[in-house]
Amino acid sequence: MPHGGVKAAQTAHTKTGEYCNKEVQTMYAIIATGGKQYKVSEGDIIKVEKLAGEAGDTVTFDRVIAVSDGSLKVGKDAEKASVTATVMKQDRARKVVVYKYKPKTGYHKKNGHRQAYTQVKIEKIKA
Repeated sequence: MPHGGVKAAQTAHTKTGEYCNKEVQTMYAIIATGGKQYKVSEGDIIKVEKLAGEAGDTVTFDRVIAVSDGSLKVGKDAEKASVTATVMKQDRARKVVVYKYKPKTGYHKKNGHRQAYTQVKIEKIKA
């Protein structure tokens, strides 16, 4: 059989097992916080830009761009939705090293930065 034949293509897209024919519908939302957008489902743990609050506090994301619970809702339909999450921890990310160098002048400058973030667990999506 030639390289990349039909048999390889058929097996790559074929699923086996008891869950083959079941379509799984999971509710998800796209939220905006800290200048970024995140696709979240209930139970997800995500890291977002630093938010106010301590571990165990509850935060609500009101800027919901889209919600899907079988059908996708965007715009005015998604404005009423909200996502509730629990703050797990406040931390800082690994250090990013910034190194500036100019040849032939002896100029070297090394700097570092650790970005603060908040780890949250998505509890409830209210559509």
